[in-house]
Amino acid sequence: MEEQDLWAQANDIHVLWERLASELSPIFDAHGVCASVAYEIAVYTGVKTVVALSGPLRQYYDVWICDPIGALQQTRWEGSERSFAQVIDGNEPAYLEKFGLPADVVLGSDLWLLARDAVLAVPLPYPRRADDLVPAGVLCLLDPPEGKTVNLESVGPLAMHITTYLDRAFLRHERDRQQVEFDIVYDLTYSLTATLSMENIFSQLTDPVRRTLNVEAVSIGLVEPVSEDIIFVESLLGPMFADLPPIRLRSGQGIAGQVAQTGEPLIVNNVYRDQRFYAGIDQNSGFRTHSILCVPLKVEQRVIGVLEAINKRIGNFHESDLRLLQAIASPLAAAIENARLHGDVLAEKRRVETIFASMSEGLLTVNAEGRVTATNESLLTLLGTEDGDALQGQWAHEVINVETSETLEAFMERVRHATGDFPQIACDLIHPDGQRVPVLISGASIKNEAGELEEMIVTFSDLRQIREVERMRDDFFHNIVHELRTPLATILMYARLLREGKAHGDKAKEDRFLGVIERESDRLQRMVRQMLQLAKLEARELQRSAELVNLNLVFDDILPPLADRAMDKGLTFSQRIPPALPPIVGNEEMIYSVFKNLVENAVKFTMSGMVRVEARVENGTVEVVVRDEGIGVPEAAKPNLFKRFYRAQSAVERGIAGSGLGLYMVKEAVVKHNGTIDVESVEGEGTTFTVRLPASNE
Repeated sequence: MEEQDLWAQANDIHVLWERLASELSPIFDAHGVCASVAYEIAVYTGVKTVVALSGPLRQYYDVWICDPIGALQQTRWEGSERSFAQVIDGNEPAYLEKFGLPADVVLGSDLWLLARDAVLAVPLPYPRRADDLVPAGVLCLLDPPEGKTVNLESVGPLAMHITTYLDRAFLRHERDRQQVEFDIVYDLTYSLTATLSMENIFSQLTDPVRRTLNVEAVSIGLVEPVSEDIIFVESLLGPMFADLPPIRLRSGQGIAGQVAQTGEPLIVNNVYRDQRFYAGIDQNSGFRTHSILCVPLKVEQRVIGVLEAINKRIGNFHESDLRLLQAIASPLAAAIENARLHGDVLAEKRRVETIFASMSEGLLTVNAEGRVTATNESLLTLLGTEDGDALQGQWAHEVINVETSETLEAFMERVRHATGDFPQIACDLIHPDGQRVPVLISGASIKNEAGELEEMIVTFSDLRQIREVERMRDDFFHNIVHELRTPLATILMYARLLREGKAHGDKAKEDRFLGVIERESDRLQRMVRQMLQLAKLEARELQRSAELVNLNLVFDDILPPLADRAMDKGLTFSQRIPPALPPIVGNEEMIYSVFKNLVENAVKFTMSGMVRVEARVENGTVEVVVRDEGIGVPEAAKPNLFKRFYRAQSAVERGIAGSGLGLYMVKEAVVKHNGTIDVESVEGEGTTFTVRLPASNE
């Protein structure tokens, strides 16, 4: 009879296996497997059945409960008092009586609310291995009758049978997860390689990595080339770091520093137990770091930064997380390096374009054939045209008309074959209207690594200003020679007259001769003093000093003799100088020279009429106005009025002596004292100079 019972039980368990196999074959979801197992066992055996699978770190259990009539319920049990840990860790089937449990065996209280007397339990998967993909679980039959299909002897093989389908379900789950990760890595790789903007790279990376790894934050630190410090990207750190200075770690400092230094990834699931962790960032920001997964960003074995995933939300970081982050790190490093190189290229391009556009020399580039590829504004001005686009693609020698002994085409050929010095040629550019512009043309060739010509650069230096300076220099020396020769000739003549006794016995004539000699000597002395001042100014020896200059004393020294000279010339001279002008901080010699030059020029260039000097104080500034009714300044001469050696043509034509240095020195001295000088003039009606200098607060 016992043999028949055993045979019947064995037959029953095989029928149950067949039912489970038939039901579970099309199911590839672990939760579906658990629900079907609970249902089939409960209905077939007539015993209430519980199947449970643990969540990460066994913080909860997903539970399926089915009664013998097939009523299935799914729920979640959380908390240590609902744990199946001791049955799972026992790794063997167990028959547990409710009131006969050993003191060290604890089952979830909710399970005992379902069972009256006993529980037949077996861990899932069974038997459990260290490398199982399936999370820990349990199969429980509540109050199983003696001799039924499932008992302590048969529950183990039954659990092994169920484990096969759980393994299959989690293998499918793992494959699907890897496929999702592959798709994420593929999409990220595509999007990262499709952009050269660093900001876009960071924005495209953060959310997918954070969602896939289920982490609280993602950060990227880039290695600074010079110091090798790691500087974290501020835009990825979140609001807690908004008001903090940039986060910087020294080489080797913290977990990120270790990864950057060694080039090896790190998983740290409890950072405050790891001596490599740098807690200063948490202390400054209020952010709390628990776990870190950090991988290096490498380009050709060179570490350019680190990628961190911070604070796994559920469970710990594991090897699959590391593999995913490493897969993302490779295209990320390449994208960052490409963005950096692109940024460097753009910066260099902008720098070259800025230099090209801002050069005062005309600049032309032509390709190897001699066709124009680019021009700057200075060249268009020299050519007398505004349409640079019309020149693009044209033969350079056809659109640029020069007059020289060598054609531009021949010159370009010299540039093409030049190996040492840069060829140059001086010539005249001919405008469409016939105007000529003297220029110096220089050329250089650009060749590739194979020595083949790719481009030629040709510069056009405007020689008009140089020739104008040369003209002014010649005029200056001519004027100096004239200014020196006239008083010297006068002194020499009257000295000879005295020596020959032409004034012997005639006291009045003798005094007149000596007066002429003295006046001409003073004139020479003034010229020599002016030349010395110019030399000091050019050598930066005349500098603004910290002494207080009393302007009233300066005007008391300057104005009386000049007023006498004006009246001797028949001019009206007036002055309105307040008795207590505030002092200014500066160099007294330079200030004296400024006002003496201005008033002296007013007297010299006024043939008839009035010369007036006024001073006033407004808003902490001393304003001095020198006004005359002289010959005035032509409109064309105003832009050059304060240039060195410059003399207006109207003064030259009237034979008014001068060196062209006075106003230049005036402007330089005023600027050195943080002041300004303005001029208003109408030719033939007079000129007004206004000097403003900051008054001292002392």
